[in-house]
Order: sequence, then structure tokens, then C-alpha cells
Amino acid sequence: MEAASSSSSQCSTYSYEEYKETADWLLAHTEQRPKVAIICGSGLGGLGELLGDRNVFQYKDIPHFPTSTVSGHAGQLVFGKLQGRECVCMQGRFHFYEGYNIHTVTYPVRVFYLLGVETLIVTNAAGGLNGCYEVGDIMLIKDHINMPGFAGQNPLCGHNDDRFGVRFPCMSDAYDRELGALVKQTAKEQGCDSFLQEGVYCMLAGPAYETVAECRALQMLGADAVGMSTVPEVLVARHCGLRVLGLSLITNKVVTEYDSTERANHEEVLKTTERRTQDLQRLVSHLITNI
Repeated sequence: MEAASSSSSQCSTYSYEEYKETADWLLAHTEQRPKVAIICGSGLGGLGELLGDRNVFQYKDIPHFPTSTVSGHAGQLVFGKLQGRECVCMQGRFHFYEGYNIHTVTYPVRVFYLLGVETLIVTNAAGGLNGCYEVGDIMLIKDHINMPGFAGQNPLCGHNDDRFGVRFPCMSDAYDRELGALVKQTAKEQGCDSFLQEGVYCMLAGPAYETVAECRALQMLGADAVGMSTVPEVLVARHCGLRVLGLSLITNKVVTEYDSTERANHEEVLKTTERRTQDLQRLVSHLITNI
């Protein structure tokens, strides 16, 4: 099934029936009934490998599902148990810069909602804007800045289906504070608190990394980390009433000086995630048991 090239994947919006068809197909092909969904960022798909009693579905085989084209994104949906809790894990997400519209990028989240998911954990690789951050730090996302949204690229634009949520959802509590407190507690228990930060994530559309002037502007806006994903999924999740937890792995420091010889690149991002992946996996795994 050519999900990514189908006419429905290229449409501006999806119908309730399309979301439900995908959810019903998945429910018919697995006995797992997850309450927690995890979206893995670049190089962080190893979280899905920790699941036991796995049912794995390639994106291309799932009705209406897009496919991931980015290195470091496996492109499969994994159902299984993490620390005894049933979860579903996206090993690879979809991005605006891949050519997908904003509704396609967020398609899986409403499917998760129809599966019965109640909590969404989003992870990403991000550049550090905060001068106090070190490469390899894990940032608990407390808030976000939606730059594409300022230009009208919001997945909630268009007809509102009340079966998913209200027309004007509140976003001042986008990231669940109780889950955030739980992360801090779990990090302390696991010895990860020395490199756990808390800050504001800013999304840009990509795929080019930021200019020096852009990085300086984002710092003035109050952003602590910058990336090319996550925010659209969070908006749709909160619209559906899901609890959201966000974690950014700081894979590089952004360049803010014109005489710097540093250059951001995707290979560096993947190398850093490989080094810190086990710590992030341990943190999320133990967190799951407490949710």
C-alpha cells in the first residue's frame, strides 16, 4: 500500500473516517491496547527496541500512513510492553520539510487517540540555544514557540471536528506539569539529574540549520533549544486531550558568533544521540512505570 504517494496523503485535511480506518486496522492486527504513545526523534528509535511482546508494522503497510524519509528514522510502528506497560512507539516521525503538509505530519496522533492512548511522550534531537547547556544534555520541555504557526502553518487550521476537540484549545498547559515533576524525580533516581535541563523548545520548519542572526533572535525570544519537529504533534495531542511530555536531546550547540568555525550537521546529531541514547532510554523506561 503506497501510503505516502496516495491521494489522501497529499490532501490538506483528513476525515474522521480515515483516522478511524487506520485505528481500526491496527486494532484488528494487534491485541495490544496501549495507553502511552512515544514518538522517537532522530537517532532515538532505540526506545522501540526495548519493548517486549512486540508487534511491528512498517509505515508503508498501514492504511493512510505516511512514510519517513530521514536518516535515523526507521519508519515503523511498534506495539509492545515497556516495564510491563503496553505502549506504542513511532520509530521515526514525519516532518514539514519532507514535503508533507502539516496535517500529514500529525496524522498518527489522532490515530493514537482513537486507539485509546491517553499520554503522548515526544522526543527530539535539538540544537542548544541556552549557553548553559552542554552537548548531551536532556531538556525537559516546559513550553514551546511555534514559529511555523506564526505564519499560519498550524495543524488545527481548517474545519474543526468536535469528536477530536474544541475549536479553540488552550495551550498554556501544553506540557503536563505532573509528568514534568515525575521526570525530575525519575532522573534523580536514575542518576541522570546532572544533565537534565528544563526549557523552551522552538520549532523552525527546516531543513536548513539556522543562521547566526536567527539563533540570536531565538535567544532573545526566550528559546533554550531549537529543532524542526514536535510542536505540531503536541498541538494535535492537546486538542485531543492527551497528556504530553516532551524531551529534547541537545545534540549540538548553535552557532551565535560569525567568526566561529563550528558547523551544524546531521551526522553530528546522530553521533550525539548514539552516545546518550541509553541514558534517555533508561529515563523513559522507568518513567513509564510511574505514569
